[in-house]
Amino acid sequence: MIKSILLGSAAALAISTSAFAADAIYEAPAEPPVAVETVPQFSWAGGYAGILTGYGWGDGEIEGIAGSEDFDGARFGGFVGYNWDLGNQLVVGLEGDLNYDWNEETVLGQDFDSGLNWSARARVGYAMDRALLYVAGGYTGTNISTDGPLGSDDDTLHGWTIGGGVDYALTDRMFTRVEYRYNDFGSGDLGGTDVDFDQHTVNVGLAVKF
Repeated sequence: MIKSILLGSAAALAISTSAFAADAIYEAPAEPPVAVETVPQFSWAGGYAGILTGYGWGDGEIEGIAGSEDFDGARFGGFVGYNWDLGNQLVVGLEGDLNYDWNEETVLGQDFDSGLNWSARARVGYAMDRALLYVAGGYTGTNISTDGPLGSDDDTLHGWTIGGGVDYALTDRMFTRVEYRYNDFGSGDLGGTDVDFDQHTVNVGLAVKF
């Protein structure tokens, strides 16, 4: 009899212990959700200003002289602009620049050179986070001059420009630029001589957003 009671008590104790362990497993608190940090997308919207340097390959045709003359040289300048973000990675903007080219050529003892030039352009770009691929085009102008035995004169040429490049943001406020541009400055008059001038340029720049 006592043996039966002891065996029954042991069985009941074992069953209650198993039930308690099962309850402890099922009632364990859930792990807290892990927060996922999102990095905000870089925005190209807003104003900016920068400096540039590069090289220009000029081609001048002078009335009365067969063929064309090369007007190549280094350049330095500055630019300002403003971008609007239209969504879907599309960015449009307006930009103006002012530059100086060290382009000079001597033809039959007469010096010809181009110096100050400028442009106003519209831009359309495709943003890939911190990289902005763009094309741009608009108005451009330059000053040309001549000096030598035949006298001195200067004129301002007006034409068009088109090109493209890439801006890359180094920080949230600073970006670099590499750009190609073609400038067709049209024609002008130097001391009664007609001169046509166009130019290919490659520019690199550094700018600040604000």
